[in-house]
Amino acid sequence: MNNIMNNTELSRMATQVRRDIVRMVSLANSGHPGGSMSSADILTALYFKVMDASPEKWTRDGKGQDMFILSAGHLTPVYYSVLARAGYFPVSELATFRKMGSRLQGHPSVRKGLPGIVQASGSLGQGVSVAAGLALAKKLDGDPHRVYVLCGDGESEEGQIWEGAMFAAHHGLSNLIGITDWNGQQIDGTVESVAGGGDLELKWKGFGWNTLVADGHDMSAILAAFDKAHALSSEGKPVMILFKTDMGHGVDFMSGTCKWHGKAPSAEQCDAAMSQLEETIGDF
Repeated sequence: MNNIMNNTELSRMATQVRRDIVRMVSLANSGHPGGSMSSADILTALYFKVMDASPEKWTRDGKGQDMFILSAGHLTPVYYSVLARAGYFPVSELATFRKMGSRLQGHPSVRKGLPGIVQASGSLGQGVSVAAGLALAKKLDGDPHRVYVLCGDGESEEGQIWEGAMFAAHHGLSNLIGITDWNGQQIDGTVESVAGGGDLELKWKGFGWNTLVADGHDMSAILAAFDKAHALSSEGKPVMILFKTDMGHGVDFMSGTCKWHGKAPSAEQCDAAMSQLEETIGDF
């Protein structure tokens, strides 16, 4: 966590993360850029401003620190970029994404002990259950730290999401903060056209969670939403923040379409995307 970063610096970091995402997926010719791009601002805020966690004290058991679970496990491009930029492992390692033998597998894995990864994920729908278990463990241990979990709106068609939601509300897990990347897209089209996701705000409220809706591309709004979520924890309920986002945000030809859910940009498309995303720190 780097509390000295201001909103402009956080936004610049998020732009660099988007550059990393496009380059990683293009170099590997495999991966999921769309949702990674839409959640880049959120995870940048979380790791560089919000969470009480650092690579120096990171352990997989999460004792004495905040924890994060990536439920939408295919969004590893944004996850790995943020972890590397935050110092969990060398930025140069991003070049090994999805390569044979790499620690940076297509979905998070704990097999090779990559720092920052608490739990393997990618079988969609399981993250809320995992995060709820971790949050309950912290309650039982008297650990005041929080657990955060990132889901997708398409992923929220999975029934286990709502089983986990019921469990968390029933046990009053006020130290659990859910995040939904509400970009309206999934692999086969819009969420509404595939299965009719409906009003997620009303659904989460109906399952007993305090629920917030915020702009997922406005850094001030993102930080304000996390502040509000922390304040709501005093009410004894878990909190879900629904961030309205844009699939492929930051690159005009990737924006707002399901076509880039799991498609790798060509070298030419990568160059075109880089021309729209200003290099702010330095590429890997």
